[in-house]
Amino acid sequence: MGHAMLRWAQDGIRELGIEEIGEHYGRYRLHLPEAERAMARSLERYGQISPMVVCLRQGHYELIDGFKRLAAARLIAGMSRVAVRVILVDERGAKAAIYGLNRAGGRTRELEEAWIVHALVREDRLTQVEVAELLGRHKSWVCRRLALIERLGPQARDELRVGLLCPTAARQIVRLPEGNQAEVLELIRREALSTVELAATVDLLLECPGRRQQEFVLGNPREALAQKKGFVAVWSRDPRLSAAGNEVSRRLAALIEMLAKMEVWLTTRGRTAITAGDYSMLRPRFDRLARDAAAVAALSRDMVSEPELA
Repeated sequence: MGHAMLRWAQDGIRELGIEEIGEHYGRYRLHLPEAERAMARSLERYGQISPMVVCLRQGHYELIDGFKRLAAARLIAGMSRVAVRVILVDERGAKAAIYGLNRAGGRTRELEEAWIVHALVREDRLTQVEVAELLGRHKSWVCRRLALIERLGPQARDELRVGLLCPTAARQIVRLPEGNQAEVLELIRREALSTVELAATVDLLLECPGRRQQEFVLGNPREALAQKKGFVAVWSRDPRLSAAGNEVSRRLAALIEMLAKMEVWLTTRGRTAITAGDYSMLRPRFDRLARDAAAVAALSRDMVSEPELA
């Protein structure tokens, strides 16, 4: 649904008080607090550059486009009025307009599109073919977006809607049966898993042959990941560590990552990936790698076996 198809009120841009604008359709947009704070900084610095878009619903103005701008405006002291344009749409048209005005792409948008498709099918009782025609997409696209939301359990949906669950994590959660989703939501909170760790943990859960193995992964995700060949976690600063401890942690993460990559290369391709000439030149380096790795391994074992520092 492009701008050319939208029907606008004839009076152009007008001003409304912030309190006059409702957010009934905000449930089809993801709540991203950091983006709203960034928008507030922009509004304070540059003012409102483009008008928000609203429609009339049951005699009240409801926001169609500009949710981050409105949330940001509410954070700014003294900002009580905003510029808007009024679009003339019915209930179905409002959802189509939200989709049409926000087709910027990106993975976050994919989930917002799914909310709109879900509402049109489950609330407005349109068929998938009708939704495809309304949004100008293929039926298979509609089917994929609908499945994305419907694979999320109620708790995950609620947390995604209010911003407690980020879109990246939601895309991992939908890979799991609904029965496991609440357990993984709790795991994310308890262990503060990184995106890479979460994806790998979901992989492990899907590979588990039984409940006993799943319980081990859920109870000890990082230990389970450490046992997984080739898994490499992305390093991030740990506030529990000192500056020196974080530096050691960073070096360890980089070294483990490189060793894991080399192990995968050696076990899957090895000599078949290089020529005889390559091998003759690289052999001294492999020889040094074997010596240095053995020395570091021995020192690491000593470090692990030492009693904790007082």
